[in-house]
Amino acid sequence: MKILVVGKGGREHALVRALAESPSKPELFSFPGSEAIFRIAAPTTATDLHSLIGWMKDNGIDLCVAGEESYLVKEEGLANLCERAGIPCWGPPKQSAQLEASKEFAKEFLFRHNIPTARATAVSSLEGAVSAINGEYPTVLKFDGLAAGKGVAVCPDEASAMEFLNEVFTEKRFGEGRVLVEQCLTGPEVSIFAAIVDDRYLIFTPARDYKRALEDDQGPNTGGMGAVASRQLISPDLLDLIKTDIVQPTVDGLRNDHLPYRGFLYFGLMLTPTGPQVIEYNCRFGDPECQAVMPLVKGDLAAFCLAGAQGHLQPELISFDDGWSVCVILASAGYPESSRNGDVITGIEDVTEARVYHSGTKLTGGQWQTNGGRVLAVVAGAADREGAVTAAHAAADRISFDGLQRRTDIGILHF
Repeated sequence: MKILVVGKGGREHALVRALAESPSKPELFSFPGSEAIFRIAAPTTATDLHSLIGWMKDNGIDLCVAGEESYLVKEEGLANLCERAGIPCWGPPKQSAQLEASKEFAKEFLFRHNIPTARATAVSSLEGAVSAINGEYPTVLKFDGLAAGKGVAVCPDEASAMEFLNEVFTEKRFGEGRVLVEQCLTGPEVSIFAAIVDDRYLIFTPARDYKRALEDDQGPNTGGMGAVASRQLISPDLLDLIKTDIVQPTVDGLRNDHLPYRGFLYFGLMLTPTGPQVIEYNCRFGDPECQAVMPLVKGDLAAFCLAGAQGHLQPELISFDDGWSVCVILASAGYPESSRNGDVITGIEDVTEARVYHSGTKLTGGQWQTNGGRVLAVVAGAADREGAVTAAHAAADRISFDGLQRRTDIGILHF
């Protein structure tokens, strides 16, 4: 079996490693990949999406796994191009991936299918946003398009709202797009991941991530400073409620709206006092939740994804560890506003009892250096949360580089 994974970050590194550990022992490739990923998966000669399709056809690729969201909606769409070429793709076509690519599309889908979510208004100007907020704080502002996890702002007051709105409408930080002005929900968050194959689904291990840059959930939003995952994270009764009120109606809605779906679907949920509500959909695994969840997946993930892409949900191919997994992100100087590259990383080779996934690194003269905002994800597991927390932070302690940023309360806060 030949599998190509599309993407280059820590999420894709975790996916590639999990696929490599599958008993079916697939031959792995990656595009665009990274130097760390290329230690497990071979590179391609492709330079863009169209040449990638040609390369996959020429090299007999059996399965394409979509890791990075942008390729699902870029040009004609990765899954759409794969379908035309006769290559099974674990990832949805472009029209279905609008659930992530457009916050407005997702909100209309949620309203249409009576799936619990916050009320919201779409606006196309700064003035329209101010009118929609109408002085009610806190409020949530969401850029309508893809923004690498940075297009959402929870604004406690007018000053923070105006800062975000100026970034969107005046500075065009994320490009052209509208904004959703959304009711601010309260409660703990949880990430639910479903492998969807047409009208069937399988829930993977729930997770919770930490978005704020600083301890105690302070500081600016980031792409994620860490995550914790476990089947014990929420109760069986709550998971059943989420399946009944959110996951099943979503799967039914996709079918009713003629939106084909084969791949991972992420449900970002807020557990409000009145029940779980959808904050957002992502049409792939979350990052860094993927790094926390993948070590808990047992069995043949490669065979599972291939069967799913071919239209067959086969849950018997995989199982899930009942323990805990904790992921600690090591970020570079300046993150999230910027990132400093070129700082030498030491200590990776000293981590032997945990996994280290590379998010933003480069290899120069035989040394790993920083090359992005989120640099590494250090992940450890144990039968209980306390053991996983201790192991993950102890492993993270062994790695250092100038300007390193890290939260020491990952897996501790909110428990």
